[in-house]
Amino acid sequence: MTAHDRRLHAFRADLADARLKGQVSAERFVTGRPARITASVADVKKEPRADSGIDTQLIHGDDVLVFDETPGWVWMQSERDGYVGYVAEADIGPREHAPTHRVIAPRSFVYPGADLRFARAGELSMGSLVTVVGHAETRGTRYALLPSGEAVIAAHLAPLDHAADDFVAVAEKLINTPYLWGGVSGFGIDCSGLAQLSLLMAGRKVLRDSDMQAATIGEPVATGADYSGLQRGDLVFWSGHVAIMVDAENIIHASGNTMMVTREPLKDAIERIRSQYGAPSVFRRL
Repeated sequence: MTAHDRRLHAFRADLADARLKGQVSAERFVTGRPARITASVADVKKEPRADSGIDTQLIHGDDVLVFDETPGWVWMQSERDGYVGYVAEADIGPREHAPTHRVIAPRSFVYPGADLRFARAGELSMGSLVTVVGHAETRGTRYALLPSGEAVIAAHLAPLDHAADDFVAVAEKLINTPYLWGGVSGFGIDCSGLAQLSLLMAGRKVLRDSDMQAATIGEPVATGADYSGLQRGDLVFWSGHVAIMVDAENIIHASGNTMMVTREPLKDAIERIRSQYGAPSVFRRL
């Protein structure tokens, strides 16, 4: 059988995605059940346990395929980036309404009605998908109404066909967002999550982890010995880390050093990171 990456292919010894039949070994093969992330953010774990570490996250509105259910957990695959893992059963629901809009603000609140003075009913990250069924205005603020009757600030949303012109500018909106291993949202994010979310907002879906991104995004770029020749939007990869060039000399990245999304000179980052990850392994340009 062909080797497959378990992060991107749903297979276990006892069960596998029916689309992998003939490619992997499993006791039985099943067709995934369509579902959708209904939580603000859903942690994706290696094991169906609350104390299992986070591999990645999914955000509100992400579609998934569910292959197995255990008490309190589902084993699923994200349809946006293909990631496989376990999420809490409470974090998913049916695909009841086709999404119409995406959250473009770093973070936004959901209110029980069209009034910002109401106690918040939830929160949404940049990139989350919602269904807008109407609009209302209260004291000059315009709200988008959801099928539940809840409301979101209309200015925090854009139609699904909207794409940011500059994904680096999206990343810059997330400066000072806390670093979170496995994080993909405006509430907490890691280095490859920042690259993935910023590119998503510019209309480009990419894989999740930095090694996947280093092998698939754009084309390699040669640089001088002094790392000259880079430009805004180029991606800098180390073994286990990625940063985005803001200009020819500076990067933005979710930094484990500052524990937040940070802008700093590339040369400073290279010197600091060298002892742990070595020199950059590849530079890539979209």
